[in-house]
Amino acid sequence: MIKIIDSIHAKIFSEKNIKNFETIILFSAVFGFLIHLILVFLNLKYEINYFVGLDNLLSNPISALYTPFSFILVYEVFLLIFYFPSSFTTSVAKEYEIVSLILIRKIFEDIPKLNIDAGIFNQQSLLLLYDLIAIIIIFYLIYFFKKTISTIPKRKTNKNLARFISYKKTLSIILLPTLLFLCFSNLFDWTYSVIINNETIKNINAVFFIDFFTILILVDVLILLLSFQYTDKYHQIIRNTGFIISTILLRLSFSVSGLSSILLLIIGVIFGLIILRIYRLSESNSD
Repeated sequence: MIKIIDSIHAKIFSEKNIKNFETIILFSAVFGFLIHLILVFLNLKYEINYFVGLDNLLSNPISALYTPFSFILVYEVFLLIFYFPSSFTTSVAKEYEIVSLILIRKIFEDIPKLNIDAGIFNQQSLLLLYDLIAIIIIFYLIYFFKKTISTIPKRKTNKNLARFISYKKTLSIILLPTLLFLCFSNLFDWTYSVIINNETIKNINAVFFIDFFTILILVDVLILLLSFQYTDKYHQIIRNTGFIISTILLRLSFSVSGLSSILLLIIGVIFGLIILRIYRLSESNSD
């Protein structure tokens, strides 16, 4: 059974398929960027706006960068699923990278809101400043997180570990079509709401990612339960539980806005980093 799962996983996530997906994302990002620029031009030149409630994304050419970054995020989600079976900590690091890219994408939405004539110290300027500071902090925390991962002693592969990795590969295989369906269903719902019903989306940055992180939490919990069969080490259980809490904090950040959202993101990453560093100390002392 393990060999069958390994074979299916290897075919789905083969080097050829990954490169093909990279090519699709590249062309989609370029095409989406050009379409977005055209829509911005039509809105500025002829005041044509087919998207109610998205004035910020159509009022400045800089906001056109929002679209290619959305495709980059899709690719990052794919990489998270790819790394998921090999290393839990690496997939968590990829979660943090996705969050940082979401923040960067948000800046391209916020820049058109700035009103320089109103002065520097206004609400929109402060929100942009908070986002910029948060990106620097999270980027620095991700650096320490990855550096900590590289210093953790690697465990030797045994029969139990191989079976556990096989379970994670099974989840990865299931997770890929699930998230693809989620991506297209959210895109359809967003398009229907904006174009057909002329509804205003309050937090466009939360589209897809609220559901995405909810699924990640459920998968992480399942991995935690499966891990009980293969380890009884306290520090490993605490590490996995801590990563789940970190993911929950990231998920909660999409339910709020402003400074509260930024604080939840930073606290979530800091919590994960502290848990990992304590785990590294425990793992080193257990040898």
